[in-house]
Amino acid sequence: MSEPALSFVHRFVPARRPGVRPLLLLHGTGGNEDDMIPLGTTLGDGAALLSLRGKVSERGMPRFFRRVAEGVFDQEDVRRRAEELADFVAAARERYQIAAPFAVGYSNGANVAAALMLLRPQALAGAILLRATMPLDDPPAADLAGLPVLILSGEQDTIIAPASSQRLAELLVRAGARVAHRTLPLGHELSPVDVTMGRQWFATNGAEPAPAAPA
Repeated sequence: MSEPALSFVHRFVPARRPGVRPLLLLHGTGGNEDDMIPLGTTLGDGAALLSLRGKVSERGMPRFFRRVAEGVFDQEDVRRRAEELADFVAAARERYQIAAPFAVGYSNGANVAAALMLLRPQALAGAILLRATMPLDDPPAADLAGLPVLILSGEQDTIIAPASSQRLAELLVRAGARVAHRTLPLGHELSPVDVTMGRQWFATNGAEPAPAAPA
């Protein structure tokens, strides 16, 4: 894990079942590379797991990019960190011999995953965004044709307004992504409902393409 492009502290769990896309696990504020492993194990049902620790520290709590206030993101840092994350994903794919992953992000992790899709569209094969908002004030015109995305928002979320998640969903749809957006009668914290819906959705959308037949 000493290669410069693999400079994120991370855990890799090899696949236990073939034919399933790997999961890139991105925690919320204050999490680490261990927090999302149980969720990834449940959602992926044997998928390879690549779980990261954010490099930014906010009062000792790891994050994936800086913010200047609650809900106000350092735009330059969002872009720089998303590019850095894309480079990590490319290096990790080579290092661990895995296909392009689905991101599973919660809160800050969901936001950096959304930024990654918009800035480096080829980095991911899809995403599950849990309690996500619009990460970029001036997002680029990305080509996300056919990319499957699940967004799960909380109707009673006091940190991320459902309307901001809706704006993100609309942006991704305009970019060509196949978006399923559900607003649940929940707050910011995750629940068994999120896990059940995420697992069912990934079971339908997370299969790796079959290898091409020899010519």
